[in-house]
This record gives sequence, structure tokens and C-alpha cells, in this order.
Amino acid sequence: MILVTRLNGATFHLNALYIEKIESFPDTTITLTTGTKYVVLDSLDAVNERITRFYQSVQLLSNPHLRGEEDEE
Repeated sequence: MILVTRLNGATFHLNALYIEKIESFPDTTITLTTGTKYVVLDSLDAVNERITRFYQSVQLLSNPHLRGEEDEE
């Protein structure tokens, strides 16, 4: 889960596994795989950083092949 902030200042947690895309129009818009969209105050870079940290915390990026490391033993 990542913490994001709505335009009205309220924060909420969003399951990063369901994020399909993130766009900046200039407000950051997060689209989920369900089609639900959230417009948030957080910058696109901040959201991407939180997603990466979340993936690392659940070891989704622990596979060396996913990281681009070919010769891990």
C-alpha cells in the first residue's frame, strides 16, 4: 500500500498492485486496473518512488531477472 493525498488534502492508502498507469495533466492521475481513477496532489515522481519502495518491501523486485541482472547465482 502507498500513501497518497487527495486534492482536498485527505490522505488514503492505495494498493500499488492495482495501479495500471500514472499520468500528469498537470495533476497526477492514477488509474487502477479496475478503471477507477484518482487525482492526487502528490507528484508523479513521488508516487513512482513510493511504488518502487512498496514493491521492494514485498520483495516483488527481489528476482534478479526482474532487476535486469542476468548472471546472478
